[in-house]
Amino acid sequence: MRARPALRGTGWGLPPVCHDDPVSDRDPAADPAQGPTLVRPVAPAPLVLRGRVFDAARPAVMAIINRTPDSFWEGNRHASLDSAMRALDAAMQAGADLVDVGGVRAGSEGGVVTAELEIERVLPFLQRVRSAYPEALVSLDTWRAEVARAAAGLVDLVNDTWAGYEPELLDVAVAQGAGYVVSHTGGRAPRTDPVDVNYGPEELDVVRDVVATLAAGAARATAAGMPRERVLLDPTLDFGKTTAHSLRVLRHTEAVVDLGFPVLQALSRKDFVGETLDLPADERLEGSLAATAVAAWLGATVFRAHDVRATRRVLDMVAAIRGDRPPARSERGIGPNSLAVDGAR
Repeated sequence: MRARPALRGTGWGLPPVCHDDPVSDRDPAADPAQGPTLVRPVAPAPLVLRGRVFDAARPAVMAIINRTPDSFWEGNRHASLDSAMRALDAAMQAGADLVDVGGVRAGSEGGVVTAELEIERVLPFLQRVRSAYPEALVSLDTWRAEVARAAAGLVDLVNDTWAGYEPELLDVAVAQGAGYVVSHTGGRAPRTDPVDVNYGPEELDVVRDVVATLAAGAARATAAGMPRERVLLDPTLDFGKTTAHSLRVLRHTEAVVDLGFPVLQALSRKDFVGETLDLPADERLEGSLAATAVAAWLGATVFRAHDVRATRRVLDMVAAIRGDRPPARSERGIGPNSLAVDGAR
């Protein structure tokens, strides 16, 4: 029987994880008269791409630009280059840190997309991105090594959404000096929807499977020569998962963070949000932002999103609540006797 990884988190009886701190180390069962403890959430590992660092103080927003006519959300269908460029301009102005470009719809709906057609969709746009925004960090959403090879010199991150379906894709990313996303799809092939999915009888079995799979994928990536700071772990909600699975994995984001690599959460307008709230894709913004706030609190540092400005503001607010960054300004109640602990600067 496979050994089960230890899990830490904030639900289902798993203890919370805090920074080492002499105040927070006090026995929680001690005399309450001693007062509250100082709570500090887990400190995640940073992602470093082209010298730029993303961590708890500066989480990254990964804007989604789909070069497809049939994306699940109508608001992100950019079949024409002009439409894609307008979306790029809007994303950069709204505060995107990365741009994730894909040429194939993830699910089973829609027509067959060959590698040649995928390249035809993404390559001209990637070239225009580099020309218009040379400092922008670019991610390529593909499972095909052939597509990544065609994009040599144009991408900073290879988003392998289908969990190493083509193992050589990792080698292409290493050779190009790009980062690499390790994902979890429950062993599904590309463009397959989850049907009759089961990870075991226990509620945490799906979390254990996600953690074990991502740990193995990260080990494979580093063994292939990928630096740890460029390995990004994605629990990949919805892929190979029921809504109950996705909610449970989201709740235990911290268990993935504990593996010691930066963590990506792709939550935006997904089906688990829609089924939870019984809403169509057009009406899933608030649910997506709620999920984003929870994942950010638990230590995820990269967020793939359709709604860049709203996501940016949520992440900045959560970073301030966590204590990872100060408020943009601190004036309320500040006076001559105020101290740094009061917010004085």
